[in-house]
Amino acid sequence: MNPDLRKERDNASFKTEVLTHILDGGPEKTHRRREIESLVINDPDFHHEDLNFLSRSERYDAAVKKSALMIVKLREYGISDPEEIYCYKSCVHRGRPEPLDLHLGMFLPTLLNQATPEQQDMFFLPAWNLEIIGTYAQTEMGHGTHIRALETTATYDPSTQEFVLNSPTISSIKWWPGGLGKTSNHAVVLAQLYTQGHCHGLHAFIVPIRSMSTHEPLPGVVVGDIGPKFGFDEVDNGFLKLENVRIPRDYMLMKYSKVEPDGTYLKPPSDKLTYGTMVFIRSLIVGESARALAKSCTIAIRYSAVRHQSELRPGEPEPQILDYQTQQYKLFPLLATAYAFHFVGQYMSQTYHRITGDINQGDFSQLPELHALSAGLKAFTTWAASSGIEVCRMACGGHGYSRCSSLPDIYVTFTPTCTYEGENTVMMLQTARYLVKSYTQACEGQQVGGMVSYLSETPHHRLQPQPLSSRPTVVDISDLASLVEAYKLRAAKLVELAARSVQGELQRRKSKEEAWNSASIDLVRASDAHCHYVVVKLFCAKLGEVGDTAVHSALSSLALLYALHGIAQHSGDFLQAGLLSGPQVTQVSQRLKELLAQLRPNAVALVDAFDYRDEMLNSVLGRYDGNVYENMFDWAKKSPLNRTQVHESYHKYLKPLQAKL
Repeated sequence: MNPDLRKERDNASFKTEVLTHILDGGPEKTHRRREIESLVINDPDFHHEDLNFLSRSERYDAAVKKSALMIVKLREYGISDPEEIYCYKSCVHRGRPEPLDLHLGMFLPTLLNQATPEQQDMFFLPAWNLEIIGTYAQTEMGHGTHIRALETTATYDPSTQEFVLNSPTISSIKWWPGGLGKTSNHAVVLAQLYTQGHCHGLHAFIVPIRSMSTHEPLPGVVVGDIGPKFGFDEVDNGFLKLENVRIPRDYMLMKYSKVEPDGTYLKPPSDKLTYGTMVFIRSLIVGESARALAKSCTIAIRYSAVRHQSELRPGEPEPQILDYQTQQYKLFPLLATAYAFHFVGQYMSQTYHRITGDINQGDFSQLPELHALSAGLKAFTTWAASSGIEVCRMACGGHGYSRCSSLPDIYVTFTPTCTYEGENTVMMLQTARYLVKSYTQACEGQQVGGMVSYLSETPHHRLQPQPLSSRPTVVDISDLASLVEAYKLRAAKLVELAARSVQGELQRRKSKEEAWNSASIDLVRASDAHCHYVVVKLFCAKLGEVGDTAVHSALSSLALLYALHGIAQHSGDFLQAGLLSGPQVTQVSQRLKELLAQLRPNAVALVDAFDYRDEMLNSVLGRYDGNVYENMFDWAKKSPLNRTQVHESYHKYLKPLQAKL
């Protein structure tokens, strides 16, 4: 064990195990998670060569092999709980994407949520047993987030009781779905439904794309891999072109909307129901944001405790770089963010399951808020995590650029979340639509509930702002409850400003769409402020559940750091809303510095509590034992370029060049 890391751990003010239990949701869950991790990590079938030294084709091959083994072993061990399956899968693939992700994460849930009992009998068991391997084909070359504009068509032919699917344009080719290129033999295809001469919008269809016996593409199906990407080397993201592909009528998912044998269309009870799978995935992504940032912080903070550089005082030993205030200012707010997002992820998961229960009882009232909240928080957390991972990489200096640090991999694997499952700016605008609607209802005297209830609390039954001078500034920057209130009032103010901005544009005789576009910067700011308020509120609410005094103290410091750092970054908003005075902004900066010093002794313990095993981090810089340099040298020696002392290119090009010159 590196002596610096041993000292850091000895100096912590709380027991990391207690905090790990809180993060996992209880000691039993920690025990079970570790049990599952050990099952995988101690299994010789899952040991493999470092992926950094493999080609793309080899990485895909290794991922398919591990996925196939994983399915067999999940059955052997009798692991069937979705959370435990997810945990086992994450261990097998070390948190990386894999070719069966969409089969497990979208194809199966879509069948469960949108298929009739008869359709489940037909498709679910074969899909569960991987006779059917599915993907979710929504995105097209020409349209992603704006799903209403998707061009793939499914036209009902009553004479044969079949749907005829087509990709009528080059831009309608399905593009990006994971597992589509080489792995899947079926796809849930989202297409515009045409029946009896009318278009009824997007619906989901089960489309066989490859033979169940030979795996060759079926007639009329043009399918393949889209080529190398920024990351995701293990995944065969694919394209799909459909040319008069016929499927039986009961291959349209009909739990909610139906097409009768004669072509009569029956509408669903809510037009948002098909968003269920997307809401589920967006809720998961919030948790992924927490995990990616937690891993990055673990690597950067442990390495910063091991790395010594420069001089604080002449003649004295080089200090740990974690002792530099600038390093703390880079990393500790990100550590606080990782904790905040973790608790928000827990909340989103619980909310999703609760509201899904309501939907199954026929109560759709909560769906609009869940849709708006999952869209906004997906954008808010992925933007913050994506930029945060890169800050962690740069905080590791030059070595952070090496793949042995794992940070480049974490970044390229995580950053597509900013654009998949809904491009983030568009997600923020969807949340804004809900906020403006709720604000308008509140102005009309209706009571709005849930996370937007604050819009009913603030007195604005007019579109004129309250004079700022008439509201006293009462924010106590050391009191979390007071800061939650400040974030709430900032959100209320920015929602009000955005609504007024839209109103102003409409008064200039602009159409609704033009007005919305002209106010969109204000609308995104409002959504961002709303999400920020929700995160601060949920982080602070979590503290009320923590009984251990020492852990409560450490988490309170983190929550305060998260809230104050957000104020420092957005001080203009708080000043403009009259929530803070100029001198208070200066006090915020001072208090932030005090909190950095306060958190410094617990920094390593706070990342240890995430409880990432070395096999899961896969980082030379973030090793638990801190023995960075010897392992970095060992890792470099394994590079394929080092298999020979003289590379063949020397004899082919350099030696002849030297002979010529």
